[in-house]
Amino acid sequence: MNMIRAEGVALWRQIAECLRDEISQKLFGTANRLPPENELAARFGVNRHTVRRAISELESEGLVRTEHGRGTFMLDGFIDYQVGKRTRFSENIRRLNMEPSREVLQSFREPAPANVAKTLGLRRGSEVIHLETRSLANRQVNSLASHYFSARRFPDLIAAFEHEGSITEALKNLGVADYLRKRTAITARMPDVYEARQLEIPKNQPVLVAEAINVDAAGKPLEFCVSRSPANRRQFVVET
Repeated sequence: MNMIRAEGVALWRQIAECLRDEISQKLFGTANRLPPENELAARFGVNRHTVRRAISELESEGLVRTEHGRGTFMLDGFIDYQVGKRTRFSENIRRLNMEPSREVLQSFREPAPANVAKTLGLRRGSEVIHLETRSLANRQVNSLASHYFSARRFPDLIAAFEHEGSITEALKNLGVADYLRKRTAITARMPDVYEARQLEIPKNQPVLVAEAINVDAAGKPLEFCVSRSPANRRQFVVET
């Protein structure tokens, strides 16, 4: 299948448009994987550089993800992430018949930044536990989050979280049977270099930033969380 050398329309743009249509029609099977570059080059009658430029365009749009040595994969699209009285990542993902998982990138103690101390009702400079996590749905990165807790109130949180792999279960082990979402503020911006790398997105793709406050049964703040999600992978649905 040779591309039409239409005047004023670059070959890579024609290829990108063709692949974009095929992705929307889910023509690449359950593996969600595009054919290798050499196969696409032969199919369209162009060189691999032209195919690579078309794929780069689709990647910048958030339609595909290229993994070195493995190939190019389609992304799953929006996840309706419900925000309500009880907001739990795993429950949200399982509700969509997807498999949740979470990776711990870092866990350490640090003096509370001013905004964190204010939100948690701590004195400036008080020690907090900082958990940096990456959440996945069906092995696709869905969010990058920074979680903050009072180190004085939860001195064993890091060990409990590493054992349970879940913030909810870790808090249960530390005496917090349940907690509620008090506030969620959602904004959009461009990612920094670290966020783009961890979320596996181009630097020119927007992210949704959600700042959340969770409180215990008595209404006392116990967690401040800042999550960043690719704007083309998560849609926040606010329950009323």
